[in-house]
Amino acid sequence: MKRPTFLERLTGSGSDDYDRILDEDHTFGDDDLSETLQQDQEDEYNEWEPDGSSEDQEPQEGELPVDMFQTDDSIVIRALVAGVLPTDLDIAITRDMVTIRGVREEMQEAHDSNYYHRELFWGSFSRTILLPEEVIIDEADAQEKHGLLEIRLPKLDKNRSTQLRVKSHTNQK
Repeated sequence: MKRPTFLERLTGSGSDDYDRILDEDHTFGDDDLSETLQQDQEDEYNEWEPDGSSEDQEPQEGELPVDMFQTDDSIVIRALVAGVLPTDLDIAITRDMVTIRGVREEMQEAHDSNYYHRELFWGSFSRTILLPEEVIIDEADAQEKHGLLEIRLPKLDKNRSTQLRVKSHTNQK
């Protein structure tokens, strides 16, 4: 059975075994439900490592949480990037997409075994956001203040029009 991703486990999507068990033709009481649940518990147990180390896995890249809203003339994206220097942020913009990348370096002040809780994310992160409408990339602006990154993306005005005059290159006498 393919191992579900974190998002699939969180939302419960992507599990064909559960769908198969819950089909109309399925009779409850069959042993396959308990086998599926037992396999999930074993997978979850094997996934957790008490010392926080992972021998054969490379470090995962975190996903940057964002807020996105619109004003009359702009799309605004906000993200908390506390602990990251503005020069260490990489923001790539196209007309319909924004990608934010960065690294939050950890200052190791205590040995891992001395922690009671470890909830802060350290390491590389990124987020790609599809924009609800096209923007003017040359007029985009990004500012960071007190750990809050704000990106303002002016909307492309599709209703704007102009009159174009046709030039003639014929010899006039």
